[in-house]
Amino acid sequence: MAKELPKAYEPQEVESRIYEMWEKNGCFEGHRDPEKKPFTIVMPPPNVTGQLHMGHAMDCTLQDILTRFKRMEGYAALWVPGTDHAGIATQIKVEEALREKEGLTRYDLGREKFLERVWDWKEKYGARIVEQQKKLGVSCDWSRARFTMDEGLSRAVRHVFVSLYNKGFIYKGSRIINWCPHCVTALSDAEVEYQDKPGHLWHIRYPIQGEADRWVIVATTRPETMLGDTGVAVNPADERYTDLVGKTCILPLVGREMPIVADEYVDVRFGTGCVKMTPAHDPNDFEVGLRHHLETIRVLDDNGKVVEGYGKYSGMDRYEARKAIVADLEEQGYLVKVEPHQHNVGTCYRCHNDVEPLISAQWFVKMEPLAKEALRVVNEGETGFVPERFSKTYTNWMENVRDWCISRQLWWGHRIPAWTCEDCGEITVSETDPTECAHCHSKHIRQEEDVLDTWFSSALWPFSTLGWPDENSEDFKYFYPTDVLVTGYDIIFFWVARMIFSGCEHTGKPPFHTVLIHGLVRDDKGRKMSKSLGNGIDPLEIAEQYGADALRFNLITGNSPGNDMRFYTERCEAMRNFANKIWNASRFVQMNLTIDHVELPEELENEDKWILSKLNALVPDVTDNMDRYELGVAAQKVYDFIWDDYCDWYIEFTKTRLQGSDPAAKEQAQQVLCYVLIQTLKLLHPFMPFLTEEIWQALPREAGSGEGEFLMLQKWPERREELDFPAEEKAVDLIIDATRAVRTKRAELNVLPSKKAHLTISTLETGVFTQGIPLLKRLAYASGVTVVGVSDAGSDAEESAKGQVSVVTHVARVFMPLAELVDLEQEKKRVEKELGQRRNELAGLEARLGNPAFVSKAPEQVVRGQRERAETLRALIAKLEQSAASLG
Repeated sequence: MAKELPKAYEPQEVESRIYEMWEKNGCFEGHRDPEKKPFTIVMPPPNVTGQLHMGHAMDCTLQDILTRFKRMEGYAALWVPGTDHAGIATQIKVEEALREKEGLTRYDLGREKFLERVWDWKEKYGARIVEQQKKLGVSCDWSRARFTMDEGLSRAVRHVFVSLYNKGFIYKGSRIINWCPHCVTALSDAEVEYQDKPGHLWHIRYPIQGEADRWVIVATTRPETMLGDTGVAVNPADERYTDLVGKTCILPLVGREMPIVADEYVDVRFGTGCVKMTPAHDPNDFEVGLRHHLETIRVLDDNGKVVEGYGKYSGMDRYEARKAIVADLEEQGYLVKVEPHQHNVGTCYRCHNDVEPLISAQWFVKMEPLAKEALRVVNEGETGFVPERFSKTYTNWMENVRDWCISRQLWWGHRIPAWTCEDCGEITVSETDPTECAHCHSKHIRQEEDVLDTWFSSALWPFSTLGWPDENSEDFKYFYPTDVLVTGYDIIFFWVARMIFSGCEHTGKPPFHTVLIHGLVRDDKGRKMSKSLGNGIDPLEIAEQYGADALRFNLITGNSPGNDMRFYTERCEAMRNFANKIWNASRFVQMNLTIDHVELPEELENEDKWILSKLNALVPDVTDNMDRYELGVAAQKVYDFIWDDYCDWYIEFTKTRLQGSDPAAKEQAQQVLCYVLIQTLKLLHPFMPFLTEEIWQALPREAGSGEGEFLMLQKWPERREELDFPAEEKAVDLIIDATRAVRTKRAELNVLPSKKAHLTISTLETGVFTQGIPLLKRLAYASGVTVVGVSDAGSDAEESAKGQVSVVTHVARVFMPLAELVDLEQEKKRVEKELGQRRNELAGLEARLGNPAFVSKAPEQVVRGQRERAETLRALIAKLEQSAASLG
């Protein structure tokens, strides 16, 4: 026999020991096996910017459940872990630390020394993240851990860049991009978050050249950009301004002459119908400017300050300049009026400062040719979303996608593999560092300073981690495409879409079959967890306090794909109690075992057949839920079976045999107890891996299993036709229903279990209840049981109901003599007293609800609550009146 389970379950001691045992014995390793189907998950790589949060814990738990389930189902399961360099986010963290601790900037160190600091940061926090994940029980193949700037992954990045460039899908050009003056870098469209903010609409006079006292009035939300105006546009169908088209106007404060052009972009109904054109600072103005050959003048620098050449405004921050310009416009008579105006403002997804649209020379990916195949594979079901509604989020974005700005003005990341020749000006793009210009062979070439958007490398993650671009990689050939991507709905644009088009373009296949979307983990009030609110919950602290299994089970139960969930710490306590319930039940089983192997006996009692039949129905049910990614539903079904069917009922059913003197009956009970416990531990294992492994290690093995020494490598349970016992299952369910009803009535009457009473059962199912008398006597605290058929009972049963209480199930009526249970006079007084109190309370409520003033003025939820309370009281009063009548 294995070691005896200690009296109390100590997760802190068990979890680290069990994890070390799994890892030491290579249980997590994913091996290619031609006899098995592969099942592959690549972990969404956490950023090396700090600690794991509750969202990561959710992500890891879902992936681990699926991986453990598929591994037990017999798949060659591989879960590839790793971390992301996270470009801008990591650089900001290191720069902040440098400034706070040493008072230095990255420029003080220089690029090479600064990058050494970032690599140090990565080593420290990357290692911390791995340790945190291990504490959650993740069964990744750590020997395959990857980092987005590993040598192999960096090679894949260069290969993709060169490939897309050679196809004409990557180009460098000056275009309007999203610019964050705080992070001092370009951002892609997906990295801009839009917020509705209060602002103003300033109406400004622009004088018409050569026509005294005539002007056009333009309205703008950003007067600071007017310094870069190079034209005014009107709609060609707007008769108010037909005669002005082709003339020029004067830019106030600057004195620049600008053409007035006609363009259908202008909405005649918005503002005055005249729009100032600032091609360097507005994407729509930029397009209009191209059509009408307007000059492009950039007036804000990379830090959001006005450039040189604009007098007192030069060097001013954009919002400081706004105030000064508005004041001068008003003083010089150009400001007509100011209106309040609510508008959408783009903000940086990292630092949340306002983004500045401005013209800049950047690198772009042409998205239109890449989006077609990425749309097809989702529309035709090659890649499916769970829940399906998120496919619409994906397709809507893909159908309207703009070219992707991939260059970032950072030092940390994959440096763009492009070299400009200082002699001929041509660009050389190469997978290896060139020594000369590919066009004129000059040695005077310099590499781009910018790095690639972090999502450029993570877009390749599902295949770059498996050995691609080496097409002969055995791992790539066997494990790709991957099966499931588990991720939150907040990065469908950032990451999911880019992985799909990258996989289609570079490997010819979508990178995964299914995208399982989960929601955000919110606090108990439904708020997003954040540092500013101070409501973040550290998953590792919760795991330390309640055990990783309790945390995992809390995260999965009640959770459904795609929906946000509220995290209640108290529920971790409930899940710890569940773990303790399983532990105590397993200890009870183990302490009553004399067998050294587990094999179901040929002879079975009705209650044995009942639990085996219940288990036999549970197995395909749970498996089906798992296959459909209804993991929370599957977990709840296993929970209910363990708590109700196994612990609360079946263990009680077996106690008579276990404590009796018949060795055959004793072994029979032990075998079924142990068999059902082992199968249940298998079903529970993906959700609570530590607890289940520890218990399984202490139990005898199944006969002829030969399945290794670890529960996590055991075969997933399957339905066995010979264990279906519908008649016996129904019969025992009827006994349980009657027992529950009797116990509930006794609890209502405050009767102690030690006080027994004779039961009379009137039923059509006489055979079932007669056979169940031993169970009823023990579990329903009966001194004796008489079973009568409904037709035999007649008036005797009705007569016997006097002085008795009865409970009704859907097949039986059970009578109990009150005199054997309670002091009749005392109980009568108690019931009458409570009846009076409840009637008074109901009368008060009905009076209040009958008052039109209360119903019309009180908050709706208060009125609803009062009505619900009144209904509850009516039901309670009816029960009390029934009790009073039975007391005579």
